[in-house]
Amino acid sequence: MTRAGDEGAGVPMTGVVAEFDEPRGLGWVTGDDGARYRFHCTAVADGTRTIAAGTRVVFCVAPGHGGRYEARGLASLPMA
Repeated sequence: MTRAGDEGAGVPMTGVVAEFDEPRGLGWVTGDDGARYRFHCTAVADGTRTIAAGTRVVFCVAPGHGGRYEARGLASLPMA
């Protein structure tokens, strides 16, 4: 059984990093579907714990803290 909003859970998605606050280690990615997902710096797949706003990424959505969905496994996509 799926709940409303579960459609993207665990499925690779693409989008753009909308903002990233490096001192706090928190950011937001906007999926190509228009939904915004929060992420923590530990979700950056290359281990650098930083990613620039405007970077095109692939990511998965998974349940996070407080019952909200968040982006995980953010990996930069090559420039088109």
